[in-house]
Amino acid sequence: MEQETVQETERAPEVAVEGNAAAEATVAEVASPAAAPRKRSRGSLRSRGPRSGRGRAPRERGEFEQVTIDVRRVARVMAGGRRFNFSLVVVIGDKKGRVGVGLGKGTDTALAIDKATRDAKKHLFAVPRTKSGSIPHQVSMKYASSVVEFIPSKGRGLVAGSAVRTVLDLAGVTDVVTKIHSRSKNKLTIARATVGALKKLRGA
Repeated sequence: MEQETVQETERAPEVAVEGNAAAEATVAEVASPAAAPRKRSRGSLRSRGPRSGRGRAPRERGEFEQVTIDVRRVARVMAGGRRFNFSLVVVIGDKKGRVGVGLGKGTDTALAIDKATRDAKKHLFAVPRTKSGSIPHQVSMKYASSVVEFIPSKGRGLVAGSAVRTVLDLAGVTDVVTKIHSRSKNKLTIARATVGALKKLRGA
């Protein structure tokens, strides 16, 4: 009897260990993500194929290219405080001899750009060019405090800076060396001086 009691006492911890191991195995199975059923979201049920254009036609490129060369915020003092407006200078051209410069003002930039674009289209003009794309002769022009000069130079390309380069590039003029004979940094007056110089050109 004593031996049996000893044996039972010795077996008791083994049974308890086995029971703990089984319990741990059961907990591990429950806690494992593989055992738990996955919850599908609504997004996973939908088939995600490549996005198409949704039936939209490709946007056609406009006849003229447009570049904004100057943006200024103007403050006006009113009775209730200061009001801010935006002033933009836009240059448009087709790089085939037609170019225009416009000024637009508005309470936001989108409205100012629309006004400047319409103004530039109203002031479009044709630039006389040679067969190589240069200008027929040397010309200079002064507008306000800006003075510009253009010199035809075969094979040099377009050598210009500031707003002069933008206007001549959109007009399709090349093989020209330009100079700005003033300290003015006002891009609007430089652009209008450039337009005035181009208008003084005689036909090739």
